[in-house]
Amino acid sequence: MTGAAAGKPAEKPAGRAAKAVGPGKTAAGSAKKPAGSAGKAAGSAKKPAGPGKTAAGSAKKPAGSAAKASGAGRPAGTVKQESHLAMVRRARRINRELAEVYPYAHPELDFRNPFELLVATVLSAQTTDLRVNQTTPALFAAYPTPEDMAAAVPEKLEEIIRPTGFFRAKARSLMGLSAALRDDFGGEVPGRLADLVKLPGVGRKTANVVLGNAFGVPGITVDTHFGRLVRRWKWTEQEDPEKVEAEIAAIFPKSEWTMLSHRVVFHGRRICHSRKPACGACPIAGLCPSYGEGETDPEKARKLLKYEMGGQPGQRLSPPPDYPGSPAPPLGAG
Repeated sequence: MTGAAAGKPAEKPAGRAAKAVGPGKTAAGSAKKPAGSAGKAAGSAKKPAGPGKTAAGSAKKPAGSAAKASGAGRPAGTVKQESHLAMVRRARRINRELAEVYPYAHPELDFRNPFELLVATVLSAQTTDLRVNQTTPALFAAYPTPEDMAAAVPEKLEEIIRPTGFFRAKARSLMGLSAALRDDFGGEVPGRLADLVKLPGVGRKTANVVLGNAFGVPGITVDTHFGRLVRRWKWTEQEDPEKVEAEIAAIFPKSEWTMLSHRVVFHGRRICHSRKPACGACPIAGLCPSYGEGETDPEKARKLLKYEMGGQPGQRLSPPPDYPGSPAPPLGAG
């Protein structure tokens, strides 16, 4: 793991995932003690997919029981109006619980230096990190430096990155940013947001990815997963990524921004999916005002889990040593 991705959360996680779910509590919060075995079931779901475990094993009941104990069956959005302070406290608690669920959270793009991360992030637009990771080995073998990529034959570069989609526009961006790095920054990726966003094809999201994971500069990465989840959790109602970034930044200390981004994106890719979130297998169901938008039956919800939470390969061909799942296959394999 590189840069801030290797860092630990600034706050010590408070309690386990079972505590976050609040065994036995209803939406109104009237029950003080778990009923019968529900509390024990929630306790058994402390860490749905901890390091070294696949979801097929560790997520036997990752949070199905916890969700049940937290008041499964209540309609989505039936929570009382909360104050801004209460929302901030709930948001920070979710972050602490996600830190226990995903202690291995990391950027899901393979890279060895800032230039590779910058290029991979530009390529990740409108495609999966897996497809980017399967494409970049050949790309960096052919063009290992900005100088090399700036001098590429466009048709050859386009052919290499074709699997990522929109390859002509992406090739222009890669050659343009490489030429700018060569001409304006001595062939080095700058470590300032103001400089990064001047590069062709580089916006705030890409800049924050590079700053947070290659330079250790805290930043919030608002991609589709992040935006979807923070709105589901009622942390913000904003749709514009920059406004989302500003409102979420006001909730959390700066030291948490990069890892918060990884945890939220991990959760969005693995459990809180766009069309059918696995509510019945969610370890933070008791903290979610949108509980019930997805599948609440624990057994059915577990079948919706993805990547290591579902016992499947991750997106990286070269994942960090503490990643509990298996590496993704190279392009064309299997």
